[in-house]
Amino acid sequence: HADVTVMFADITNFTQLTLQMQPRRMVDLLNKVFSWFDSMTDKYGLEKIKTIGDAYMVVGGLTRSHGDYVRNIADMALEMREFISLHPDLASHNLGIHMGIATGPAVAGVIGSKRFIYDVWGDTVNIASRLSDDGERGEILTDKTTYSRLRKHYTFDPPDIVDIRGKGKMAIYKLKGRVQTSSPG
Repeated sequence: HADVTVMFADITNFTQLTLQMQPRRMVDLLNKVFSWFDSMTDKYGLEKIKTIGDAYMVVGGLTRSHGDYVRNIADMALEMREFISLHPDLASHNLGIHMGIATGPAVAGVIGSKRFIYDVWGDTVNIASRLSDDGERGEILTDKTTYSRLRKHYTFDPPDIVDIRGKGKMAIYKLKGRVQTSSPG
């Protein structure tokens, strides 16, 4: 795929919570979160690729049926952040989220001979994963390509230059929210 947008979302404080919570309750809580995320992928026409522990991977642009997949990923990220911060069960356990979003080429396909899995690979995937790893609680970090496509419709902090493992120095942008449009009156 010549152009996709990849997002990794990691839940913060979940590992510590697993030490304190009964296993069944922990699975139920994570299922509640990821099931809600799944409903957001449907809402925005995105593709859930996989979950890895308390991390969630979603891609836009694998199919072209749902408009602007870069904006759809950004809108989903903002809704995910709000959901985690406002949900009473999650707030009571001090759970948070941080996300990394990157846009560019990727390879996708089905792998394995048992438990087939559809997966996505490439530099774009690696950058999104590293951005998520570098994010603090509540942050949505994007690469320059994603920022360039979103900057007219979303607000960002000024860029930071950070050392991204395997990439070196990169400009990253913190997605803050949607641009507020003023209503006539």
